[in-house]
Amino acid sequence: MSKLSATQRLEIIRQKNRPTVNDYIPAIFNHFTEFHGDRHFGDDGAIMAGIATLNSTPVTVIAQVKGRNLDENKKSNFSMPHPEGYRKALRLAYQAEKFHRPVICFVDTPGAFCGVEAEKRGQGEAIAKNIAEFMTLKTPVISVVLGEGGSGGALALAVCDELAMLENALYSVISPRGFASILWKDPSREKEAAELMKITAEDLMQFGVCDKIIPEPVGGAHLDAAQTADNISEYLINAVERLSAVDIPTLLDNRYKKFRKIGMFNE
Repeated sequence: MSKLSATQRLEIIRQKNRPTVNDYIPAIFNHFTEFHGDRHFGDDGAIMAGIATLNSTPVTVIAQVKGRNLDENKKSNFSMPHPEGYRKALRLAYQAEKFHRPVICFVDTPGAFCGVEAEKRGQGEAIAKNIAEFMTLKTPVISVVLGEGGSGGALALAVCDELAMLENALYSVISPRGFASILWKDPSREKEAAELMKITAEDLMQFGVCDKIIPEPVGGAHLDAAQTADNISEYLINAVERLSAVDIPTLLDNRYKKFRKIGMFNE
């Protein structure tokens, strides 16, 4: 495992050619069929969701979409979901529970969209409901952080039985830029913030937040997308097999305990 700083990893995950779910889904899954809409307001290009097969096992895939150029980023709102995206994700999660399909979530967002229209449509409620409902979803849930995992926008797809992170991925309560903006009133200090926040995969393994670090090629996933996809696939196949063998009451109890033990406190 490479010993890069959080700042160096931040630069890697923001590489223009870093693979996105549009690269990984065709490489990892067969017969992916995308579903659209939340049945309340509309569709959201920031979250892609559908059904597929993973090594012949039917699964539900929910993924936050990053673009590689301006046009792709405009379509996906720069990977900042609206509430209808989270409601679409929850609709697919309920369907997965009904048909006993494991749910695989790919997290890659600087945070949920915080515009006026998103707030009018219930952004906070949508995120909170996802967190609550995924905690008790009666089917295995696996989340993989591909690049940025920022704030509640990421957590809404990261309440799971196992959380994996790509080697250079970052996962935090707020983006480094947001941290710097609030703490120092200076967003240009985001690299300094990244070092202080302890948000690398190695940091989060130590804290018990991350369960598995998926290796990337030296220099980053953009240097060998096929190898990175193979590494993700190998992990997912193993995780789905292990978690599908666990009875549902035990699965839910373990999920609850996973989140209860995170953090430190004094009484």
